[in-house]
Amino acid sequence: MEDQNTFDSDLIHAIFKLVWNRKSIERERNEGTNNLDSEVGAGTSKKNRSTTASANALKMSSELLRLFVAEAVQRAATISDAEGASKIEATHLERILPQLLLDF
Repeated sequence: MEDQNTFDSDLIHAIFKLVWNRKSIERERNEGTNNLDSEVGAGTSKKNRSTTASANALKMSSELLRLFVAEAVQRAATISDAEGASKIEATHLERILPQLLLDF
C-alpha cells in the first residue's frame, strides 16, 4: 500500500518513460547525423534495450521528489512571509531555486 503523502509511483514512472523516450529519439537523431559512415549493425543492442526502473527505484524517486517539492514550498513560504505577502508567487520560487538546487 502506497503512502498518501508521496507522489504516485505510476505517475513518476510515466514521466520517466516520457523523458527516456525523448532522449532515445534525440540520441537516434544525433547518431543519424553524426555517424553516417558507421556500420549498419553497430550499436543496435543499446537501441533495442528498453530503459526500466525497479519498484524500489520508483518509490525512492517519488519520495525524493516529494521532499524536493515540500522544501521548495517551505522556502518560498518563508520568503513570502518575510515580504508580507499572503500567498507564494512565482518570484518567490525563482528566488529560492538556485540555492535549493545546490542543496539537493
